[in-house]
Amino acid sequence: MRFAVGADHAGFELKEHLRAVLTAAGHEVVDFGTRSTESTDYPDWAELVAAAVAGGAAERGLLVCGSGVGMAIAANRHRGVRAAACSDLFTARLARAHNDANLLALGARIVAPGLAEAILETFAGTPFEGGRHERRVAKLDRSGS
Repeated sequence: MRFAVGADHAGFELKEHLRAVLTAAGHEVVDFGTRSTESTDYPDWAELVAAAVAGGAAERGLLVCGSGVGMAIAANRHRGVRAAACSDLFTARLARAHNDANLLALGARIVAPGLAEAILETFAGTPFEGGRHERRVAKLDRSGS
């Protein structure tokens, strides 16, 4: 699977860690940055990753900031992007299974690297259940910008 990844300064170190985890698991990774812990604005990175997911250049996305919330809000402004800020395995599984989330947002100040790995693994490995959830997800693509 091809993942687009990005982070702001708060998420840089966790992004780097998870990029290596994704690569080791056999996923292709397109890293949009940031490249350091120097202060930067999270919407800039969310824009790049969300555009890659929305445009089909990547099947899934990963964004990391301090809480994950700002990244998810910014990414969800793109039609076809269903970003979920997750801080536990249950939410990551349901985001995929019920919501067909295609972008995971993580908070580096909320989840430790080991838990972040498990959340990412759950997100990457959980299929969309379809069925009754399909009509609900279709409604998401009809609303918004």
